[in-house]
Parts: sequence; C-alpha cells; structure tokens
Amino acid sequence: MNAIISHPIVSGAHDATRHLYTSRRRALIVVPCYNEAERFNHDAFAQFIARHPGVDFVFVNDGSTDATEARLEALRAEFPQRVTVLGLSRNSGKAEAVRQGMLYACDRGVNHVGYWDADLATPLDAIPDFLRVIDREQDVQVVYGARLRMLGRRIERRFSRRIVSGICATLARQVLCMPISDSQCGAKMLRNTPSLRFALSEPFNAGWLFDVELFLRLKERFVAIESRHAFFEQPLVEWDEVPGSKVSGKAILRSGMQMLKLLGRARLGLNFSAKPVAAPVTASVCAPAA
Repeated sequence: MNAIISHPIVSGAHDATRHLYTSRRRALIVVPCYNEAERFNHDAFAQFIARHPGVDFVFVNDGSTDATEARLEALRAEFPQRVTVLGLSRNSGKAEAVRQGMLYACDRGVNHVGYWDADLATPLDAIPDFLRVIDREQDVQVVYGARLRMLGRRIERRFSRRIVSGICATLARQVLCMPISDSQCGAKMLRNTPSLRFALSEPFNAGWLFDVELFLRLKERFVAIESRHAFFEQPLVEWDEVPGSKVSGKAILRSGMQMLKLLGRARLGLNFSAKPVAAPVTASVCAPAA
C-alpha cells in the first residue's frame, strides 16, 4: 500500500520546513476521509483556516472511489501552506487512516496534534476550546469531546446511536478504569510527545473503537501522571449527527469483540495475537504543480 503526500515542500528543503512548522504552527489536525465528496464542507474548512493561523490540517484520503480527492486538492490549492493531503492507495479503515495521519503530523514539530471527523458533526469552532484546555492544564495530555445532553447544549443524536454510544462508554470504562463518558466522539486533541508517537507505532486492532485502544496505550505510558489528570473530557456545545455514516452494524459487532480482548488484556493480563495487517504505508513528498 502506497501513499502520496501533496504539500509545498521541495526536495532538500526538509530542515527549513521543520523550522516553519515549529515556529508558526501550534496544532495540526488530521481529518480521515473516505468517499466524503458529497458531505465535504469546503467553505467551513476554508473559513476556519482563514480565521485561525495557528491550526493547520492533514486530510487523509483513505482510498476513496468518488470525487473526494478532487475536493481535497481544491482546498489545498486555496491554502497551499496550510493544508496537506495524504493519499492512501486503497481503503484501510478509519483507524489506520488516523494513525498514518497522526504519525505524519507528529513528525512536523507542532505542539499539538488531533483528529476530527470530516463530516464536522463536531464543529471546527470547538478546536480553540480544546487548545485552551490543553494550554491551561499542564498535566492534561489528551482532550476529547463528550456529547453530553445538558441544558444549553445542542447535541442531536438518534436514540439508537445513544444506546450504542452508552455501551461503548461502559466497555471503555472497564478497559481504562476511568469514569469516561464518551469514548467515540470523533474530536480529539493530544500533546505531541514521545508517548503519543510510541502509542501510534503499531496498527490498531480494535477497528471502529480504536480510540479506546489508543487511550489504553497512552495510559500505560503516563507513569508519572495520574490518569484522571492526563485525560480531559470537554463537553461539546454542539454536535449534530450527519447522515451517511460509514459505520455498519457488522463493524460495530466486530469492534465490540476486539474491545472485549482489550478488556482481557487490561484487567486480566491476557495476550492475544494481533490480526494480520497490510504492509506499512510508505509516503513520498511532492511539490505542487507550478
């Protein structure tokens, strides 16, 4: 499986580019995309990028078969210094798309990396809220959205999705031994640390529930920080369920089985052989067309 990165970097200019990332960028957000051409909100991303010079984006085109690539390239052309497009040659699933994008982002020298669902069920305006938390609370390593139904909040989800989310949160609490309220909101912000890079070093096995597996890997590395201080749930002001989810009932069931394996590992010390994975994604950097 191959990947091609579109970014305005010429051969031999990596040191200068790293300095640019380190000095100018505070956060780099990964957005996994699979057949998102119809749902992709170009204007929302463009307006946010224009208003927030410290937050840039890596869009991972996960082997889409529709016009997703063209939509992403149009945004990159509008913001060539702010948007990167990482293309995977075949569909690998959200977990691997996020992992590849996060590995790329971690290597850019930014302070914080995150991932966000392409459908913008969580509005981009929540990103500054996440950054304020992680800047204010020095022990916090991970900020993630919590879709809590509270007065004054606009959280719109079908009853069936709330039931599935509740089951996932219950399993996540058992795996992580933390009072987590919502493990599956697709809005996360993390400090760019050696612990994060270690946690991303191997493919995930939990499928759709990879967030919990990532949290478990991180928790095992946070030996000097109490877990209740390292993880921060940020109640969202707004979340709207967008039609067209790629998550099937079969995928949920399969991920649930993997979650039980995570539980056995975390609570009982059981070891399970990892499922076979495809060859690692390789990346090449290309200069934009003149």
